[in-house]
Amino acid sequence: MTTREYNEIVEIYANRLFRYVLRTVRDRERAHDLVQDSFEKLWRNVGEIGYSKAKPYLFSIAHNTMVDMIRKENRQIVTETSEMPKIADHHQYSDLKEVLDEAVNKLPEVQRSVLLLRDYEGYSYQEIGDITGLNESQVKVYIYRARVFLKNYIGQIETVL
Repeated sequence: MTTREYNEIVEIYANRLFRYVLRTVRDRERAHDLVQDSFEKLWRNVGEIGYSKAKPYLFSIAHNTMVDMIRKENRQIVTETSEMPKIADHHQYSDLKEVLDEAVNKLPEVQRSVLLLRDYEGYSYQEIGDITGLNESQVKVYIYRARVFLKNYIGQIETVL
């Protein structure tokens, strides 16, 4: 891959990769860092990665880095806890996007990742499997479970509106 092709890939995929990472980690600074790391790893391997393979490579690197980060955070012991403000639980919502975002954020990390890759980014099951390291059947199962959870969480549209 040439430098011109690399720069073109940055322009084409930087925003999509950032959106995917941000929706998964829910922290802008971490998302920026993960995207930067992904493009840095692509640059280091620019001679080995072809132009056509750059997109799946970037998303795979970002996904794997997120998984590593989440696992590392889960192993760390928090020594100081602070009181988090309680969010009021409303039974009537008028903003469906807010409800959907809240529901997506409650999904387990692997289900959230595959769901975002499929429904927000438009990847095929095979591409999602290549990015996440799952086989196509596992991807379908995780997406199905995520959609069932969202359906049960949101419930009937009348209760949301």
